[in-house]
Amino acid sequence: MEKSKEHIVHVGCDRGLCHQAVGRQDKQLNTYDWLADVPGNPYTTDLVEVQFKHTRKGYYHNVNNLDLKKGDIVAVEASPGHDIGVVTLTGRLVKLQLKKVNIKSPDDIKRIYRIARENDIQKWREAQAREHSTMIESRKIAKGLGLDMKIGDVEYQGDGNKAIFYYIADERVDFRQLIKDLAVAFHVRIEMKQIGARQEAGRIGGTGPCGRELCCATWMKNFSSVSTNAARFQDISLNPQKLAGMCAKLKCCLNYEVDDYVEAGKQLPGKDIILQTQDGDYHLFKNDILAGLCTYSTDKNIAVNCETITAERAKTIIEMNKRGEKPVSLTHDEGKKAEPKPHIDLAGGDISRFDKAKKKKKKKNKPNNNRQPNDKKEAKDAK
Repeated sequence: MEKSKEHIVHVGCDRGLCHQAVGRQDKQLNTYDWLADVPGNPYTTDLVEVQFKHTRKGYYHNVNNLDLKKGDIVAVEASPGHDIGVVTLTGRLVKLQLKKVNIKSPDDIKRIYRIARENDIQKWREAQAREHSTMIESRKIAKGLGLDMKIGDVEYQGDGNKAIFYYIADERVDFRQLIKDLAVAFHVRIEMKQIGARQEAGRIGGTGPCGRELCCATWMKNFSSVSTNAARFQDISLNPQKLAGMCAKLKCCLNYEVDDYVEAGKQLPGKDIILQTQDGDYHLFKNDILAGLCTYSTDKNIAVNCETITAERAKTIIEMNKRGEKPVSLTHDEGKKAEPKPHIDLAGGDISRFDKAKKKKKKKNKPNNNRQPNDKKEAKDAK
């Protein structure tokens, strides 16, 4: 007997994935480089993608022809000074990323100076350590000036000479005095950058109700507007608590499948059309859009005598009603007799079981040796 072969479980790189293409998983918006194991791919272009804090990314020219790969910490050109970031993508895919972020001007693409030295990394770590305290202090300064804004995050440049303050505001804010006060308080160059609630959620990160990490913190770069029409097309209940994401805005994932639902919804009959049969009139109760099924009820407001038919069958009945004809029922035409539906017991079993007479069981007289004679006859026979 030959021994049975053991089942091999492929995980990670064994499934054909290149470990060099994955990169570090502690970086948000990580891009899998499908061309990482192609010979000569990193040398097809000198463009390199560099990621900074959270979801901020930049694209730079490798003018010094450095041997860069994913995960390398580099010093890049900034205004003023230099910044420190991590290489997240090299090779041909960088050009495709440029198209996504709509970078057309060559002036937006700066240079990579060098691979970060030990003192560069030390200054970078020290600047990062001051970010949280700077954010708390800046919020107090903005509140003291009476500005209607929220400072959600602070990011120091790698050399510590500049700080970017990310803020959220519903209306236009005059923060000229705020910039002066922040410059005096922290002795750095100040840059104010307005972001929306979705961008803030992407920078903070978190886990969505689906159990996965937020899309805005993992792969989404451009945010499109989401309206309640996306929920209506998919026949989703308009419950604000369920439709809202971690950013208190409508979930971005409502737009993922809305196009398929719109196309499938065109094949369904109108919601206000009443189907007339010999049994009575039927009103649309609900639709299974992707399956192409329609459920009709004899009552307009509640589910009564519900029947589920296909969209093609519903359109056939609509055409018959236009000609003045009425089918026997939703599922049968004029010439066909509707078969009586069997009764269904929701509790299980056959409903006719209650009609069967129960057989009475005969009691068997068992001898009892401990019984005492009560009458005279039994006493006489006992003698």
